[in-house]
Amino acid sequence: MSVLDPTVSVVIPCFNEQGTLRELHQRIREQFTRLELTAEIIFIDDGSNDGSREIERQLAAEDPLCRIIAFRRNCGKAAGLDVGFRAARGEYIITMDADLQDDPAVIPRFLEALQHTDVVSGWKVKRLDPLGKTLPSKLFNATVRHFTGVKLNDMNCGFKGYRRQVVRELTLYGELHRFVPALAAARGFRIEELGVQHHPRKSGVSKYGWERLLRGFYDLITVVYHMKYRTRPLHFFGNFGISFSACGIALMAVLSPYMTNWYLARHNGDAPAWTYGFWFIATALLVLGPIFFGLGVLAESQLNATFRQQPEPPVVERINFSETTEVTAGEERHAG
Repeated sequence: MSVLDPTVSVVIPCFNEQGTLRELHQRIREQFTRLELTAEIIFIDDGSNDGSREIERQLAAEDPLCRIIAFRRNCGKAAGLDVGFRAARGEYIITMDADLQDDPAVIPRFLEALQHTDVVSGWKVKRLDPLGKTLPSKLFNATVRHFTGVKLNDMNCGFKGYRRQVVRELTLYGELHRFVPALAAARGFRIEELGVQHHPRKSGVSKYGWERLLRGFYDLITVVYHMKYRTRPLHFFGNFGISFSACGIALMAVLSPYMTNWYLARHNGDAPAWTYGFWFIATALLVLGPIFFGLGVLAESQLNATFRQQPEPPVVERINFSETTEVTAGEERHAG
């Protein structure tokens, strides 16, 4: 197999991980040497400023199958994976974090599982992280399982494996990297979960916390919409429209006895003070109902409009990439 046709692509987003990059590269190479497989390693440098970039350049100079894509600024993990997926040339794609909490020794198990499924999602059975990271993750996973119907224990684990066709059909932005299995399930791909050993962080600091959990919930709404209502947006907005209108009518029916001339005449022309506030709320709900119906109709009319992709992340440097390869990757992505 030629250098231009690796069997496996390992895509690794990294941000300020200079203490682990060289060891991670060595341990990944050891696995593929043992497996006698040709593999490329793609580091997506997400605007590191701690010296990681220089180590990546050294690795690329030593290893022609180590490829680097460097962003000018920090763009987030989803943007890094999206660019990495388009650049990957392997039939199988492995994603993992750069902090060595994901063990490269598990890669053969991912490749074995990918022989009979499309997506293999890692599950950190015993997480070695502080409570401030594990508690938000448990809450997040429980919520995602409920709303998407994809029953994975650890949706957010960065250690995953994919067949090439899966990543060609995905577009990631925002925090959507957390929902890749759900997005793949919505397109009919088969998904399995694989228990993996989790190691304590050796260097650097965690980039996750409660604030990212909040952003993840916002993107969960996007995922649910795309999974269930993308081809029928009127159903999504119509549900809100009916609910608002029904609540408004019911509330007015309850309040109407207090607002009639008969009641006002018997009570010196005054209705209870609380009725006026609730009457205003009922009126607002009746107005919102048709508005949401209108949004649904507009969304339906735009359903077949041309999809406008998100702007490309500002890549400032590429190493071991030929122009032909980059164009081909982009064309394959759009074809998918």
